[in-house]
Amino acid sequence: MTIERVPYVVFGTGNKNKGIEATRIAAPSGVVLTTLAEIPNAIEVEEDGATFGENARKKAIEQAKHLGEWTLAEDSGICVDYLDGRPGVFSARFANAEHPDDKLNNAKLLRELEGVPLEKRGAHYACHMVLSDPRGEIVFECEEYCRGRILFAESGSNGFGYDPLFEVVEYHQTFGDLSPALKSAISHRARATRRLVPTLCALAAQGVLPLRERQVD
Repeated sequence: MTIERVPYVVFGTGNKNKGIEATRIAAPSGVVLTTLAEIPNAIEVEEDGATFGENARKKAIEQAKHLGEWTLAEDSGICVDYLDGRPGVFSARFANAEHPDDKLNNAKLLRELEGVPLEKRGAHYACHMVLSDPRGEIVFECEEYCRGRILFAESGSNGFGYDPLFEVVEYHQTFGDLSPALKSAISHRARATRRLVPTLCALAAQGVLPLRERQVD
């Protein structure tokens, strides 16, 4: 086993699942994403914006200034057509504002759609991604989507959040049914991260990103 030094940016999330997904997709850039779970002095930024973009920008800028690090942040959620775009930015806190819980969120969504036929259960996942330099200046920003619909019951054990309810119509499977590799090819977060990769590659080539040690087998 050897040690190498690789460029990194801080990924401003404590969500382990989001970190795994984004890290897998960003791997071709050669840049490592370091989640907040690895940074003891990270702050918790209040997500009080009215849009995914407002929340993502706030998280990236405030965390970057606090840490003095290149920081990537995203805000994402599910928007249901029949519910006029809800839960939207409240996706994680849909059932309980103080204690986010995937199972409770899914149960509430099914209750709110009770009696609604399949053809009216259209929905999309959205992901707004922002990269800030250590001074709080935004150097990259995008928003991507994945369309589908909400089923009548959960299916599959992969993914997280609303994934077991969200069917990608073209595949006749939910995000919970799809393999992680396939989800990493078509999801909203995958699409946003792929748009980010050229920027990460350029920054790494310029030598402006800090380096961290990584074990290599």
